[in-house]
Amino acid sequence: MMWDQLGLKTAITAAVKRAAQLKSLREVLCVSAPALQRITGLSGSDVQELIAAAAAAACRRRPPITALQLQQSQGGDGSRLSTGCPVLDRLLRGGLPVGGVTELAGESGAGKTQLGLQFCLSVQFPPEHGGLGSGALYICTEDPFPIRRLQQLSSEQSVLRSNVSPSLISSLRFSDHVYIEHTADLDSLQACLTRRAPLLLAQRAVRLIVVDSVAALFRCEFQADDWLERNKQLLTFSSTLHHLSQEFSTPVLCINQVTDVFSQSDDSLGPSSSTVSPALGLAWANQVLVRLMMRRVPGTVSRGNQSSALRRLEVVFAPHLARSCRDATVWREGVRGVPDP
Repeated sequence: MMWDQLGLKTAITAAVKRAAQLKSLREVLCVSAPALQRITGLSGSDVQELIAAAAAAACRRRPPITALQLQQSQGGDGSRLSTGCPVLDRLLRGGLPVGGVTELAGESGAGKTQLGLQFCLSVQFPPEHGGLGSGALYICTEDPFPIRRLQQLSSEQSVLRSNVSPSLISSLRFSDHVYIEHTADLDSLQACLTRRAPLLLAQRAVRLIVVDSVAALFRCEFQADDWLERNKQLLTFSSTLHHLSQEFSTPVLCINQVTDVFSQSDDSLGPSSSTVSPALGLAWANQVLVRLMMRRVPGTVSRGNQSSALRRLEVVFAPHLARSCRDATVWREGVRGVPDP
């Protein structure tokens, strides 16, 4: 029996077998802990043990794959997740790397969330159009999810992607494939990443994880004297992200806040010509594969009845990219890079 193979205590196994509602690991992972207590009659600690065992078993249950599938799943084909804009894709050499954690940092209003939403739509396109043919998991840690902006971006995809056939775009039900989670504390964030995310990834329901923002919970839950514990929690969080990214060949985008820099130095981990630096310091900087910085710069661009303040997207560091930048604008259809004159 499946439940006998989880290595649980006899009392927990017997309680799960008696619960008619729990027929598979999926039911255990999709039901809340209080609901599992009501269904099984187990204590809170026993329920947590059951959830942990079910999550571990779900991650282990992977179908056999061929060598070619393994190579492709690990990004051996050089696959990237496109931004949907050719100008920005050239800056990023195709888009986000499929395996690894990418950080997008910037001040409020710089356009970080806009670009995050844009990736949530781009991932749903087939690979020949820069997507991964799947959905996205968007984890909000502070602000409500911008559903109206997502709907506007969805309705304007034919404008952003004029090279894609309208019939293909109309066949994609964008909003149906963006899964939203709200996490108010680090415990719920870790539960989302260890329980919900592996289930969605294993089912191929999603191939992109966006965390918006990574700094919010670590800033509010720890005082200045708690830096050691904060760094331990930060490393646990980043380790979970790396595991998910590598195990399921999934790009992970972490949107980050910034802090003021009072003494500017020649630091390759920070943005050039800026008085702000990504939050969470070196402990976090050493955990990301790619660091991007987005900020407002002087200037406005008009187009028809629309106008946009200029932004600048900068590659701060990446193993496969030179340090470079590109001006960008935000329109109804999304973020576009400003082409060369």
